Amino acid sequence: MLLSLISLDDSQITIVTDAVRQWCCEKKLDIDSIEGRRAVTVAVDLAQLNIAQNRLFAELSKQLDHQ
Repeated sequence: MLLSLISLDDSQITIVTDAVRQWCCEKKLDIDSIEGRRAVTVAVDLAQLNIAQNRLFAELSKQLDHQ
């Protein structure tokens, strides 16, 4: 899970982890669960696509709600 974060810079890592923590908290999931790990992967992919910081959580939720 953490290896996927290596491709990001420090600010992107913070954005990704904040969005994933928020998503997991809202869904009452542990970040180390299968769903939490999937959220990290999706969030990293979105960050690499340069999704704006203020849109990352919304886009993360949208992507995960459709899976």
